[in-house]
Amino acid sequence: MTDKEISWKNKFLNKLLVGDSAELLKEIPNDSIHMIITSPPYFQQRDYGIKEAIGNEKEVEEYIDNLIKVFKECVRIIRPDGHIVFNIGDKYKNGSLLLVPWRFAIEVLNRFSDLKLINVITWVKLNPTPRQYKKRLVSATEPFFDFVKSEDYYFDIDSFLSIHSLLKRKKNNHNNSKIGERYFELIEKSGLTPEQKKKAIKELNKVIREVKEGKIAGFRMKIKGIHALPFGGQEGGRKIQLEKNGFTIIRILGKDLKRDVIESPVETIKGIKHPAIFPEFIIGELIKLLSPSKGIVLDPFVGSGTTAAVAKKLGRYYIGMDINPKYIEYAKKRVKTIQTILEYIV
Repeated sequence: MTDKEISWKNKFLNKLLVGDSAELLKEIPNDSIHMIITSPPYFQQRDYGIKEAIGNEKEVEEYIDNLIKVFKECVRIIRPDGHIVFNIGDKYKNGSLLLVPWRFAIEVLNRFSDLKLINVITWVKLNPTPRQYKKRLVSATEPFFDFVKSEDYYFDIDSFLSIHSLLKRKKNNHNNSKIGERYFELIEKSGLTPEQKKKAIKELNKVIREVKEGKIAGFRMKIKGIHALPFGGQEGGRKIQLEKNGFTIIRILGKDLKRDVIESPVETIKGIKHPAIFPEFIIGELIKLLSPSKGIVLDPFVGSGTTAAVAKKLGRYYIGMDINPKYIEYAKKRVKTIQTILEYIV
């Protein structure tokens, strides 16, 4: 390890720093950070305590330009296998949405031609602000834009929402005793020939055993005259099986479909006065998905310290920055309460 590398790691690794992130980031070497995840102050939405801070601009174009100054440094310091994730909220003006998140994302892709936007992960708020509007719906979603700068990015898809998969399997196992019952009834009611019904019941019993023995997670059955025909269909496909046998069985192998949606409530934390706190659940899922164990996770607008706290819990190094010293003090107290899992050693 060179003296220069030791120097910047001593200053930044597992630290929460007060300052303008556009300037602080310049001290970090190229290709050094595994993951950057942040939620910068939203445009004209909240009072974050610093008049000159990002979010207080008069025009949305100026707001996006200021964000791009920070983002430019993020692109420089992120590793080729790393991710840059920005969460930005929208704003109504004169009764119309400004599409601030999308304007930011488009500007990023226009200015940084080598970057790729691989996912827009939608946060669905389970407890949005309880407002009642007569002429519009309550806003209950926000986007997380996931940018990469190479095809070789880290991606641990099996870790994403794994707790949901576990709960689903437990629920399915609990209901195994009744699995397939409705299909037996549908076969009897169907217009299949006696021979087709006999074969359908035999195959249904077979696939039920596979589920109970844990060989597959589940199945679906389509019966001619009962269910709609599948779209498309080539020789040997499900459509042909329906025509030939009168039924087809679709086996589900156990891996849940990993969708670009995370459902989570908005959070508040006692003793922390920050007006917009990241939900720990969302940050944890994205850190597990997009960064390796012992990777470096950086938040240039760390606010209440959620990114740093979750990174520490999950065995990653953290770096947090914020222009407001009060928020950094809150964040330090919060992170300090977490049992140390990973400490940087020179």
